[in-house]
Amino acid sequence: MTLAGKTILMSGGSRGIGLAIALRAARDGANIAMLAKTDAPHPKLPGTVHTAAEEIRAAGGRALPIVGDVRDEASITEAVMRTVGEFGGIDIVVNNASVIDLSGSLELATKKYDLMQDVNVRGTFLLSRAAVPQLKDAANPHILSLSPPLNVTPKWLGAHTGYSLAKFGMTMATLGLAAEFAEAGIAANTLWPRTTIATAAVQNVIGGDRLMAVSRTPEIYADAAYEVLLAPSRERTGQTLIVEDVLEAAGVTDFSRYAAVPGTPDGAMYPDIFLD
Repeated sequence: MTLAGKTILMSGGSRGIGLAIALRAARDGANIAMLAKTDAPHPKLPGTVHTAAEEIRAAGGRALPIVGDVRDEASITEAVMRTVGEFGGIDIVVNNASVIDLSGSLELATKKYDLMQDVNVRGTFLLSRAAVPQLKDAANPHILSLSPPLNVTPKWLGAHTGYSLAKFGMTMATLGLAAEFAEAGIAANTLWPRTTIATAAVQNVIGGDRLMAVSRTPEIYADAAYEVLLAPSRERTGQTLIVEDVLEAAGVTDFSRYAAVPGTPDGAMYPDIFLD
């Protein structure tokens, strides 16, 4: 099985993990529609939805860049309609868009709390829901959210309560959709890495150069997502999957090639949040 001819509707995807997932699918000849806000270059971050579309086409896929906001229901409706109009349907939804702020509860601005809830939780729910009528007609429909298992221990729930609520909310929305639409054959799963991933968020928000040096590349996430999206939708749904576990089940045992800095011991010195 491949993703050739499959249509993916993704939130975000201008850079980082989302773009890596899109490029992996594009190498099979998939169609990727991206709903993202990055119409113009950011002064500190590389890539726009338009440059991402160019990369997707160069990799062998078809791309539909859609400038919009996953917080806005009208933008979501337009994205679904344009995707169906361009590619004839939707096979896969990838909830990639996410906002991170690891501030403690007393320091976290209310505006930022609301933004995390709106993008991470509301966006995941609304985008997935809007695509359900199309997914019901797909041969192997999947919803994949990039969010963690529900490890609501004091260590992680209390470490950054606002962010934890938003990421766990993504997972709960996804698991709820899995249960609600199981009879329709729509798979809904989450996927999360054991280690930090070398993205702009890690560089600028979490840990800077030190943490980037011991992170893994976005390609490890993309390869695991690819395996999940190939699985029969009625056989793998309602699961909170871990990137490395998915790859090991697919026969990958050496993760050294995913080290952001070659030579780092397996690229995995710092475990990611929510797992241990």
